[in-house]
Amino acid sequence: MKMHTVYMAVGSNMGDSKANCVNGINALVEFTEAELIKKSKLYKTQPLYVENQQWFINAVFAIKTKQTPLKLFQIAKQVETKFGRDLSAQRYGPRVLDLDLLIVDDMIVRTPQLTIPHPKLHERRFVLQPFAEIAPNLNHPVLNATIQQLLINLDDKKKKVYIEQ
Repeated sequence: MKMHTVYMAVGSNMGDSKANCVNGINALVEFTEAELIKKSKLYKTQPLYVENQQWFINAVFAIKTKQTPLKLFQIAKQVETKFGRDLSAQRYGPRVLDLDLLIVDDMIVRTPQLTIPHPKLHERRFVLQPFAEIAPNLNHPVLNATIQQLLINLDDKKKKVYIEQ
């Protein structure tokens, strides 16, 4: 079975957000029998889309796994639910745990449940900044630009993103 290199984002702005992110990564790695390759620092980030909520803790991490993208997506949703996320809650609203598949190998996936590369990753500083920390030269298979180039060219009115101490 082929091993996939998968880049994922994790975020939280409810409860102990730092612990939720770290434990969420660990749970996903355990449930998928994946190998954690790289993990960015934790970043404190200004909310996007729905701005009247707590700031988020975000990170990006890379794993090696045998899981297909769809199976990995399903497991990520199970992990979110296990941590107490209400998947019917307000879109872009507060959440205990959010796990997003960003890029899988150089795959392009378009299904009703899943789009890879993540369709909004190029417009989110809270994803691009930690992503550029661990994989600045990774090429986005649709936009044909590196993660670092996407970050440099981002026009998001300078949403605030800080490395969490």
